Amino acid sequence: MLFRSQPYSASYSVEWRGMGAGTSTVELAKLEEDRWAYTSRNLARGLFKLALPHPITQSSVFRIRDGKVVPLTYRVDDGSKATTRDISLDFDWQAGRVTGTAEDESVDVEVPTGAQDALSAQIVLMRELLAGREPGTLRLIDKDEVKTYDYLREGTERLRTPLGEIETVIYRSSRQGSNRVTRLWLAPSLGYVPVRAQQKRGERIEFTMMLRNLDRSSK
Repeated sequence: MLFRSQPYSASYSVEWRGMGAGTSTVELAKLEEDRWAYTSRNLARGLFKLALPHPITQSSVFRIRDGKVVPLTYRVDDGSKATTRDISLDFDWQAGRVTGTAEDESVDVEVPTGAQDALSAQIVLMRELLAGREPGTLRLIDKDEVKTYDYLREGTERLRTPLGEIETVIYRSSRQGSNRVTRLWLAPSLGYVPVRAQQKRGERIEFTMMLRNLDRSSK
């Protein structure tokens, strides 16, 4: 079993620079054999819906091999007919390459062992913490580049949520040369599912996500 619990879906409220911007839903689903799918759907509301009228979907399909997360495909679809924001990447681990398209540009890059996509990296983080290990450094495929991110534990915090008060551990994710920092509040009691997420650029908070609901009955 991937986690101590069954596959799940979770919904979050999203704020952009302090304003309510919409909702986000993530779902972890078991596929055939040793494959899993992790999917995120973001839906804008209010004024933000004018700029983002369609749901934005991200999905990662991966395997668990020898206890490791091995991404197979990564997709981003902004819901429109245009493909200028879409991403479609395929991992060929035998050849050691990632190929596909990202925002209408061709991608064909060497992929180092253990590299992840933006979603499968979250699965790695949860699995490492469940195993009692620190995530340390992860390499991620970002469009046509491989980027290195460091994960550092910053402490703990008890958060008040619609599910009640939940104890969390805080991890900071950043990479050298970038002023963008992401913080995740992860709940040990929920298998390290994120309860809160926040991204800052410099001193400015860009977006915040907060858990609204968690459903363990997903298939």
